[in-house]
Amino acid sequence: MADLFQQAAERLLAAQAPLAERMRPRTLDEFVGQEHILGPGKLLRRAIEADRLSSLIFYGPPGTGKTTLARIIARTSRAHFTALNAVLAGVKDIRDAIEAAQERLRLHQQRTILFIDEVHRFNKAQQDALLPHVENGTVIFIGATTENPYFEVIKPLVSRSRVFELKPLTPEHLRRIAEQALADPERGYGRRNVVVDPEALDHLIDVANGDARSLLNALELAVETTPPDASGRIHITLPVAEESIQRRAVLYDKEGDAHFDTISAFIKSLRGSDPDAALYWLARMIYAGEDPRFILRRMLIFAAEDVGLADPRALQVAAAAAQAFDYVGMPEGQFILAECCLYLATAPKSNSTMAYFNALAYVEREQSGDVPTHLKDASRDRQGLGHGQGYKYPHAYREHYVPQQYLPEHMQGTYFYEPSDQGYERVIAERLAAWRQRDLAEGLKKRLQRYLPDDANR
Repeated sequence: MADLFQQAAERLLAAQAPLAERMRPRTLDEFVGQEHILGPGKLLRRAIEADRLSSLIFYGPPGTGKTTLARIIARTSRAHFTALNAVLAGVKDIRDAIEAAQERLRLHQQRTILFIDEVHRFNKAQQDALLPHVENGTVIFIGATTENPYFEVIKPLVSRSRVFELKPLTPEHLRRIAEQALADPERGYGRRNVVVDPEALDHLIDVANGDARSLLNALELAVETTPPDASGRIHITLPVAEESIQRRAVLYDKEGDAHFDTISAFIKSLRGSDPDAALYWLARMIYAGEDPRFILRRMLIFAAEDVGLADPRALQVAAAAAQAFDYVGMPEGQFILAECCLYLATAPKSNSTMAYFNALAYVEREQSGDVPTHLKDASRDRQGLGHGQGYKYPHAYREHYVPQQYLPEHMQGTYFYEPSDQGYERVIAERLAAWRQRDLAEGLKKRLQRYLPDDANR
């Protein structure tokens, strides 16, 4: 009789459990996502199906399936499964679990899988208490963590475990999970007349940001708080979806007009030296789910194209921001994006690097001139052909500069680069003007010498 009451209580609890808990996959075939480790023929899938697991650590963001995988293993394994949560458990709980595992192995020759959720919450002493029993095979350890185990878990425990990284679920994965929940008649809403507008579902998927639990919690809130209409239909619209997941939708299609228009507004605000507008458009893109690396790539281009030599450090700042973002990620990476944005918006501007395209256009339309003899490689044909003869080594002259012909003969006096008077480029403009003046004087002198008698040249 007691067992019947217990089973009834368990069924009642299961029926009243949150949607995310009810829809938790029970088998590998129901599991959505993580094909890189669970696809057909992959090592982890083979190990689970063959019940030949060694110690594992599942590492990844929330809602990607770490605990679900552990529960699937519990269902499929012949080993006893014990679960602890590192937030609630202490050294005594570990010792109790180990003693029970030892007893089970001694009396029944049954292995024990010890699953520890949020294992990064264990301090070093707690992890050390677990280590010898993992080493001697008393338990098969499975840990789940949202933090990098190579930093948050002691090295001996990591070295004795196989680390599997779970990635954020893609929009396609989340859509399948939502559709399963809406269609499942036992655990989901398959027996209820629920209609979700496409833009509402798109919003829930976008804001969930790869987290299946967040998606299902929002879907459940939307369904359970929306009264049915006269026909019994529960209609989930975009406003309902916005309220359910606590974030307003932004009109932003990553492959449509809003995407191109917003990045255009961002770049033009940077070019116009308006830091407030640039921050606004940056925030719009990040809020709408734009890939931060796309924004960083555009800022790298902007640093060279629109700031250029007016502030040569701008490209260094953008490159450092791109590298730092790879180290940090989101959400803290927003500070890096903002700093780069503000630097570029407030930097002096010059588009003089466009001079390259003037040179390119010249090359495309004009016949190429021969490399002047004194600029040719002297290491191979100096003796036979005189290559390199007459070259003046600039470092041997005062100011490390000497007038010399560097362009083909017919291009003397051709200028592509015209520095602006902005920022550091003003210094470049002054220096270059002095050099070009000396080059011009040297060129005039040589042309005059062609028409003077030999004794005058002397």
